[in-house]
Amino acid sequence: MKAQTSYRNQSAWTRVQSHLPEKYQFKSAADVPEEETWEWHGHKIHLDRYRRPDATARVILFHGVGTNGRQMSSILGRPLAQSGIETVSVDMPGYGVTEVASGSNVTYEDWVQAGTDFVAAEMARDSRPIFLYGLSAGGMLTYHVASRSNVPIAGIIGMTFLDLRDREVALGATLTRWLGRISLPMLGLGKVPGLRSIKMPMRLVGKMHKLINDRAACREIMRDGTSAGNWAQLSFLQDFMNPKFDIEPEVFDVCPVLLTQPAEDGWTPLWMAEAFTKRIKKVPVRTVMLEKASHYPIEEPGLTQMHDAVLTFIREQVPMAESRPQLRAVA
Repeated sequence: MKAQTSYRNQSAWTRVQSHLPEKYQFKSAADVPEEETWEWHGHKIHLDRYRRPDATARVILFHGVGTNGRQMSSILGRPLAQSGIETVSVDMPGYGVTEVASGSNVTYEDWVQAGTDFVAAEMARDSRPIFLYGLSAGGMLTYHVASRSNVPIAGIIGMTFLDLRDREVALGATLTRWLGRISLPMLGLGKVPGLRSIKMPMRLVGKMHKLINDRAACREIMRDGTSAGNWAQLSFLQDFMNPKFDIEPEVFDVCPVLLTQPAEDGWTPLWMAEAFTKRIKKVPVRTVMLEKASHYPIEEPGLTQMHDAVLTFIREQVPMAESRPQLRAVA
């Protein structure tokens, strides 16, 4: 069980953030999001929130299997907040500084249900439209949450949408295709009582060394045990590689979809996402390429392009009451 804490008590995120362009770095207490805890099934789920009471829309940000909520706040949560959008970044069980319930075997299904329940809780307290953003595995998480949600979702934004039921996509996402052919069948052990809680380092499962193209930045994020340096339970990995789909893409009609694809993504190139998004026909699907951007994008102009594409997407669905300031440099 991870001790309950906050990002005030760890420095890993600041070391990673130091590799971002200066205007994306938190330079003062005013830049740092409010930290909250949302209790869900015994888990104390950590939230980074930027409140904007006058915002006409909100974005919930989900990380992937190599990042955490604070890293989402850094690249998009705060920039969108500076443009007048309320944002909240979620640390899913097993990642970030969320405290996992004692004795629990976390599954990907837990992530989907937690995300779905969190959206419902947010809408119950505030009726403003909600968009979902997800990086890497968080992209498909936005799709699963939107598919299951009983409250309206205004749009989903992913980077990227990986259907791991597709063997070619699954093998392409693993550390090596050779290792994938061996390891993927072994993940079935995650169903065996007594083995479900065994943990594996995520760097041996996925291409964590391709998370950021800058080697120094990648070394820093892989040192972070709450993101790319994480060890995940077999129960999670088995479920993650065999996800349940409430709605197949051919009949998905919940909301518009935006794919923000890093142009220099060495882990999940465009074809992997398009293998899924091209099957979505009943709602608009748009793809925006982010120039010079890594899988976890820390590069310009990709970061600004992502911010602008997301803001445009939101404004198309929910007209803003007034124009908002663009991302500003921090003094």
